[in-house]
Amino acid sequence: MTHKRTILITGAGTGIGRDAALALAARGHRVLATTLTQAQAEALLANAQATGLALEAFKLDVTLPEDRERARDLPIDVLISNAGVGESGSLAEVEVDRIRQTFEVNVFGALELVQIVLAGMIARKRGTILLVSSIAGRVPVPFLMPYGMSKFALSAAGAGLRAELDELNCGVHVSLIEPGAIHTGFNQAMLARKYAWMGEQSYFSSVLPRLQAREQRSFRWLEATSTRGIVACIVKASESRRPRLRYVSPAWQGAMIRLARMFGV
Repeated sequence: MTHKRTILITGAGTGIGRDAALALAARGHRVLATTLTQAQAEALLANAQATGLALEAFKLDVTLPEDRERARDLPIDVLISNAGVGESGSLAEVEVDRIRQTFEVNVFGALELVQIVLAGMIARKRGTILLVSSIAGRVPVPFLMPYGMSKFALSAAGAGLRAELDELNCGVHVSLIEPGAIHTGFNQAMLARKYAWMGEQSYFSSVLPRLQAREQRSFRWLEATSTRGIVACIVKASESRRPRLRYVSPAWQGAMIRLARMFGV
């Protein structure tokens, strides 16, 4: 029987985070499901109760020091750092403040929470950190780089932190969870966001209709229709005694990325 663990997950109000929180609760773990807003926490709690699942839900905005501090004294066995935001647009013209805010959530807020939780894990000599990155953090995707850059940084941080903790031999492991294109609404909203501000003044105004049509075709072909695969990766990594560095789903999207990099695409 799998050892039951205390698992804190951020960004559990929607999509992958919500589905992972419910799946882990269904397996008997103590799940501390945190969300951006209190309203999301209450909705998640009601959802769990309606399906007979027990979990704890509360607000934790990773960019707020007072929210991050709520995790300091919790006996966390597994931290799933899933909270994130998406931003799209061309690096030739996107406002740098948009990129800066994306890094504030996806990289800096995540790392600050990781450091808080790590203090307890290192003291107890056990624990797992799962950083939810993205396949977009392994290959440059045009017009998605404000988000992709943050995930490249997060993936590098995860691999580096894993190697550092291995030097301590402290029983704490770090893994990267790398979802591909999954139909949760997150990708669609992120891709569409640039069209709200790329107007007639944009370098790309004359080709926007073509770009939009190509994106719609690509995502209809690429997208997985369910979070089931990536949630299974999160569950497996959460329950593993020594999780591997990377977990990718859908697997075929990960294979495409590897082939593209092999052939220099």
